[in-house]
Amino acid sequence: MSETTILHDDGVLEISVSRDSAGNPLDHESIIVGTEALHEVMRGRTPAHAILLTGQGKNFCAGGNVAGFGAAADRRAYLRGLAHDLNTFLSALHATQRPVVAAVTGWAAGAGMSLVLNADFAVGGTSTRMRPAYPGIGLSPDGGMSWLLPRIVGLARARTILMRDEVLDAPTALADSLLSELVDDASVHARARELAAELAAGPAGSYAAIRRLLMGSWSNSFDEQLRAEAESIADLAITGEGVEGVDAFLAKRTPNFPGARH
Repeated sequence: MSETTILHDDGVLEISVSRDSAGNPLDHESIIVGTEALHEVMRGRTPAHAILLTGQGKNFCAGGNVAGFGAAADRRAYLRGLAHDLNTFLSALHATQRPVVAAVTGWAAGAGMSLVLNADFAVGGTSTRMRPAYPGIGLSPDGGMSWLLPRIVGLARARTILMRDEVLDAPTALADSLLSELVDDASVHARARELAAELAAGPAGSYAAIRRLLMGSWSNSFDEQLRAEAESIADLAITGEGVEGVDAFLAKRTPNFPGARH
C-alpha cells in the first residue's frame, strides 16, 4: 500500500483520488497507483471487500489539472492519455465487483463528479458542491459522466445539468440521487468509512450480483432479465454466503458472511 491506497483491517480499500494541493485536482499518479491496487484485488492478492474513494484535501476532487492541459505540447495526445488512464481505473473499479463508497467533501467537479457517479453510495456534507465543469473550459465529459448521469437523473435533467454547467449544492445533489446521504461536513469521511466497513462485512456475492443485474437491466429485455435473475439466485443459493444467510434466517441469528466466504 502507499499514501494513495490504504487497506484497512476490516476489508476496506481506501483510495485517494486527489492530493492535498491547491484546489485538489485529480491526481494522475494516484489514479495509476489506484488502478494497480484494484488489479491486486481482482488477482486475489488484496483481501478487500469494499472500496472507499476519498480526497486528501478540503475537496474530494476539483476536476482535471487544467494548468497541465494548457502546458501540454500536444493537448490532444495529453488529454487522450489522461482519459485512457482514468478509463482504466474506472473499468477496474467496476470489475472488482466490490461495493464502492465515495466520501464527497467540498467540491466534486469535472472528473471528480464523474468519480462520484461511479460510486454505489456517496456521502456528502452540507457544503458539498458538484459541477460538470466541462463546458466552462470548452470540453466534453469524461469518466463515464455522459453514460451514468442520464441513467441516474433522466435524459432531460442530465442535458440541463451538463449544458448549463449547473452547480449543484448538497440538497440538490441529494434530491437528484447523486449523493446518497448528507451529514455535517466534519463527519463525511467517518460516515463514508463506516458505511464501507458495513458493506465489507456484508454478503459480497449478493452485492456483486445486484450490481451485475442492475447494469444488465439497461440492455436486457424483460424476459432476459427474468432469466438472469433466476440463474443468479440459484447460483447464490449454493455459495457459502447463500447457505449461511438462509441458515441464519431459519435459526433466527445474525449471519456471519465474512466467515462463510472460505
